[in-house]
Amino acid sequence: MAELNRDWHKERAALQIQGKAFINGEYVPAVSGKTFPCISPINGEVLVEVASCDVADVNVAVLHARQSFESGIWSRMAPSARKKVMIRFADLIQANAVELALLETLDVGKPIRDSLNYDVINAADSIRWCGEAIDKVYGEVAATAESEIGLVTREPIGVVAIVVPWNFPLLMACWKLGPALAAGNSIILKPSEKSPLTAIRVAQLALEAGIPAGVFNVVPGFGHTVGQAMGRHMDIDTIAFTGSTRVAKQLLVYSGESNMKRVWMEAGGKSPNIVFADAPDLKAAAEGAAAGIAYNQGEVCSAGSRLLVQRSIFDEFMPLLVEAMNEWKPGDPLDPETNFGAMVDRGQLETVLNYIKLGEEEGARLVSGGRQALQNTGGLFVEPTIFSGVNNAMKIAQEEIFGPVLSVIVFDEVDEAIRIANDSLYGLAAAIWTSNLSKAHRVARALKSGSVWVNQYDMGDMTAPFGGYKQSGNGRDKSLHAFHKYSELKATWIKI
Repeated sequence: MAELNRDWHKERAALQIQGKAFINGEYVPAVSGKTFPCISPINGEVLVEVASCDVADVNVAVLHARQSFESGIWSRMAPSARKKVMIRFADLIQANAVELALLETLDVGKPIRDSLNYDVINAADSIRWCGEAIDKVYGEVAATAESEIGLVTREPIGVVAIVVPWNFPLLMACWKLGPALAAGNSIILKPSEKSPLTAIRVAQLALEAGIPAGVFNVVPGFGHTVGQAMGRHMDIDTIAFTGSTRVAKQLLVYSGESNMKRVWMEAGGKSPNIVFADAPDLKAAAEGAAAGIAYNQGEVCSAGSRLLVQRSIFDEFMPLLVEAMNEWKPGDPLDPETNFGAMVDRGQLETVLNYIKLGEEEGARLVSGGRQALQNTGGLFVEPTIFSGVNNAMKIAQEEIFGPVLSVIVFDEVDEAIRIANDSLYGLAAAIWTSNLSKAHRVARALKSGSVWVNQYDMGDMTAPFGGYKQSGNGRDKSLHAFHKYSELKATWIKI
């Protein structure tokens, strides 16, 4: 907390920001020389000009990544040695937490308290956890006759492209960097064009930690340039992606059109948060529901954007929900007391405001919020918003808004709640509030979701996998399960 209580505006004035690509251990401009402005949603300030990379830059990065991989400088390094480097990398992320948190907040508008106390700390922890796991992932010996030995081993897959979103830029990157690097692969990281700064900076920290040049490359740019070039590249073995379902589907097309590279996707969500009449604490449920949609300005793939409330407690619950939501107030993201920041850019702000307008047109009742806020700052702020009277067929209940807009849906019976919850093309996460243990287990099993939380919202750590069902994607981040995405499984059959 001591590090949080500092003059962050003064820190900003002293901050030097890097905008170049990082390829083969060096900061370099785009081959074309082109740049694009990185604009802070806090006040419209241009933070830095960022290298606008393209196909040529991807080709150079892939060449160096492939050379580093085939050389064995990292891929064949002893697991115990790779482990030490990964832990040093994690330590350097933590040692530079103030700088990284400030870059994250300036870049995407999230509160500095969240960037420092959640994003950066958990990013370091994820790298450290994966580093610690390197020498604890074993192969197998098949059951054979005594005249034969069957070995099952995992090998690094090769060159891995990582494409991450703008809502948790550093953390989402580290969820993928950790197991991909730990497995021995060489990496090309594409941050979102809306949030490139921490990725660019952390690459230098990786080099300082001892990750060899060429193993960790960062190529900033746009989806239709860098993203497409990665998707179509014949010498990239795997893409790990977090972002929208629309882009995930496009990456699958690129894979089919090129070398059938594996595409692992964590995509969209429209997560149901179900409050039953026998919830153990309605006030806690209301606070959890508010945090589930307001945290990180609702720019969370697993946000609890559909709140299902049992009819018998609706009148009691709604005032508690409004009271809890009132605790989330737009403010200066560089103020350590602020808990609700800016939307990432003007396009996202307009998307949210348009969905609020659409909700009213669809006949939902605006209970609170719904307006743009703090317009005098030049920043991109919107009030947390609650709609009631929503039915699950409305667009605000079916489409991912990726903003602080909560749709409250009333239900009567358990089976109805399950039906409504599963009536979505997404299946990323869900939550249940109940005192009945049997009901909790029954509903959790029935929900088509990759994560289910009981009497809480959006909890977990590196020991449990994260990912979705249906059009929320495939594969999992976090836990030892994540290592499977970045390795090849080999069977070796030996005659004795």
